[in-house]
Amino acid sequence: MNETEVIIIGAGHNGLTCAAYLAMAGLRVHVVERRKVVGGAAVTEEFHPGFRNSVASYTVSLLNSRVISDLKLHEHGLEIVERRAQNFLPSPDGRYLLTGEGRTLASVARLSERDADAIGPFSARLEAIADVLRSLVLRAPPNLVAQFGLSAIREAFNALGTANTLRALSLEQQRDLLDLFTRSAGEMLDEIFETDLVKALFGFDAIVGNYASPYAAGSAYVMLHHAFGEVNGKKGVWGHAIGGMGAITQAMAGRLKELGTLVEVEAGVREVIVERDRAVGVVLEDGRTIRARHVVANVNPKLLYTRLVPAGAVPAPFLSRIRNWRCGSGTFRMNVALDRLPSFSALPGDGDHLSAGIILGPSLGYMDQAYLDARAHGWSRDPVVELLIPSTLDPTLAPAGQHVASLFCQHVAPELPDGRSWDNHRDEVADLMIATVDRYAPGFAASVLGRQVLSPLDLERQFGLIGGDIFHGALTLNQLFSARPMLGHADYRSPLKGLYHCGSGSHPGGGVTGAPGHNAAQAILSDHRALFG
Repeated sequence: MNETEVIIIGAGHNGLTCAAYLAMAGLRVHVVERRKVVGGAAVTEEFHPGFRNSVASYTVSLLNSRVISDLKLHEHGLEIVERRAQNFLPSPDGRYLLTGEGRTLASVARLSERDADAIGPFSARLEAIADVLRSLVLRAPPNLVAQFGLSAIREAFNALGTANTLRALSLEQQRDLLDLFTRSAGEMLDEIFETDLVKALFGFDAIVGNYASPYAAGSAYVMLHHAFGEVNGKKGVWGHAIGGMGAITQAMAGRLKELGTLVEVEAGVREVIVERDRAVGVVLEDGRTIRARHVVANVNPKLLYTRLVPAGAVPAPFLSRIRNWRCGSGTFRMNVALDRLPSFSALPGDGDHLSAGIILGPSLGYMDQAYLDARAHGWSRDPVVELLIPSTLDPTLAPAGQHVASLFCQHVAPELPDGRSWDNHRDEVADLMIATVDRYAPGFAASVLGRQVLSPLDLERQFGLIGGDIFHGALTLNQLFSARPMLGHADYRSPLKGLYHCGSGSHPGGGVTGAPGHNAAQAILSDHRALFG
């Protein structure tokens, strides 16, 4: 039997972040991880001889700058480079949109002068709301409590602080905020722009990891969620971690090693130990027991309460609601080894556009049909694909003259209809994704030397992403802010004393941000000081 002050389940980036803040405050922390490597979904692995890539998560923007600074990640080897161009959207008719610093306005103007006039003001409106919400990312949202007491007083002050932040918005900005939380992205974009590619530029962010049409209510918030990011101090910019996304979590692991924190791999948790209505440790799959004053879970809330916490340990109404926690991204993930760079019909040859996020989804209608197809058949007949070629920015990922590409594909059903298994259709759908890219870049299929394919079922098996859900729970209005993961438990504390949430299933949600880990650490430290001085 081992004892520590804090046991953290899961060495994904949020678990590592939480561990680092707790260790920096002087607590003894033990992190246990089921897989043989730390990092969760933010890992880099060789998937074909000589070719390495980010296996699941694949690009950098949402990683919080304060987390980077506090954990001294740059000092532990993290280097993030910006894309030379931000996004490239080719159209089957030969037109294209290329965005980035000094590029966006001219590219939009070639498509539509009206949209060129509109894109600046719309982007400014989006950025104004994103700025306000950025200020709420590293703090717990107001948490509803049932009875008056110290907790109620604390949450009253928290709500007042949040209200003061929102009060800084003008009335028109408050209207924008309401629209972005409740309306569909498609509806908003149709009102503002006339060109399909410009609408698709923003609409893609509304469906990334979101198994929904861009015309679904609430999809505008998912679009906003992806506007929070920054790279190297530049807002709204996307970048690449040299060495892949695993470089982020390896830098975190390096900081924990420096702090003397134990991070144990191949140590899956079988059960959370509960005694006298309090979590007091875990039982590992190998039978070992680790007792702790605080148990912290960096796993999907549904996974935590339906598989790891003993039945009857939490109130029945809570368990009933968590069983209905909505999970499932329409995501199919691939990594491919290439013998050469692709050449797109709309913009042939090499160029900065190949360092961008290449979005193959030329209109909102195309994205909507992709969702409808997936609902009816299990996967889109004409899928939406975001192609990244990180080796254009980081040549260490592939042999000289060759490249690696990430394919982040939408939409596929998290669970196939009619009881079919993804194990029987994985390669069929992978062939379709390759063929889709080949339609825009003839010769792409012939350039593929090897591939790694992850269906929603594979993402669940390997990374604990239920239904392939990259956010650990859909970013819908009933699963956001004070309702993430549930009203009354948005403060990172579970209904079971001594048990905390630090993963993406808590505020502010998914993406490689580090924010849930940071915020959970503050709640744990507050409770630790109150209980133990």
